[in-house]
Parts: sequence; structure tokens; C-alpha cells
Amino acid sequence: MRGRVTAVSSNATYSFTKPNRDAVTLLTGLGVEGDVHAGVTVKHRSRLARDPTRPNLRQVHLIHEELFAELAGEGHEVTPGDLGENITTSGIDLLGLPAGTLLRIGDSAVLEVTGLRNPCLQIDHFQDGLLKHVVGRDADGTVIRRAGIMGIVKEGGVVRPGDPIEAQLPAGPHRPLDRV
Repeated sequence: MRGRVTAVSSNATYSFTKPNRDAVTLLTGLGVEGDVHAGVTVKHRSRLARDPTRPNLRQVHLIHEELFAELAGEGHEVTPGDLGENITTSGIDLLGLPAGTLLRIGDSAVLEVTGLRNPCLQIDHFQDGLLKHVVGRDADGTVIRRAGIMGIVKEGGVVRPGDPIEAQLPAGPHRPLDRV
């Protein structure tokens, strides 16, 4: 399974959106260099409040660009970095990957997929009504999260728009992604 990077984003301060960059550097075991969510332990505010010693399984946030077109059909204009992601992708089914998938990005970076982003009400503060389009329920009542995936940096490297992404699935049986 292959795709490509369409944008990279980071922010040194807590804010919902992240500005696009020409490149970001992924640091092994930490995340995106200079990003507020980089670190060995949790950095997201809600998780800090619960237990600041927990491992950071949300070092890097990836979201598929194809979601933006779907959201446009629902009346929402969303562009790379708007939802706080670090890496915007195209051509790869991020939400369909199993936990433990390795994403080889560019020349040297490797991320391990840890789970799904669990979006919160901040999305509705960004654009009213957006949350219901990125979190919903299927016919069986199962919660469906569509706001991207999270990962940890296994091998660092520079990531730029246009870089290839190759998914290496873990040995089976595969575990479906759950929120992290």
C-alpha cells in the first residue's frame, strides 16, 4: 500500500490548527521537532490532566487529504493543517490500516501506527457542525472516527510534501485501530 505526503505542519504552541511547513523533522521516540505534542510522555492537554506519566502514543497525527473533499461536500472548507495534523497524505487508506503498521516516509522516517485520533468538541469551535462529520456511528451503533490516525516515531528523518509513503503491515492477526 502506497501513498504520498501532500503537506506537513507543526506548531510550537497549543492551538487547534498547525501552519504548513516546507519540511518537518521527525525525532525518534519523540515526534515532530519543535511541535508542542512532541515528547516521550503525553502532551495533549486532556491526557496531561489525567496522567502526565503515560507514554505518548500520539507523537504524530496523520490525516488523509481525501477527507477534505468529503467534508467540502458537507459544506466545510478544510485544508492541510486545519485539523491539527502533522502529516497530510493522499492515496493511502490510513483508517484501514491495522495497529502496528509501519509507515516508511521519504528517505528514512518510519512511523508506527498506534491508533485513531479521537476528535473532541474543539472541532466544532473550529467550524460549527464539523464534529458530526468526522465522528459518527454505523448501522450497528459502532463509533466511527474519521479524523486521522496517530503514530510514534520509530526512525527519524525529514519529511516533505511529495515524499512517498509505504505501509508495511504487521504480522497477523491484525488488530483494528482504536482510539488513542
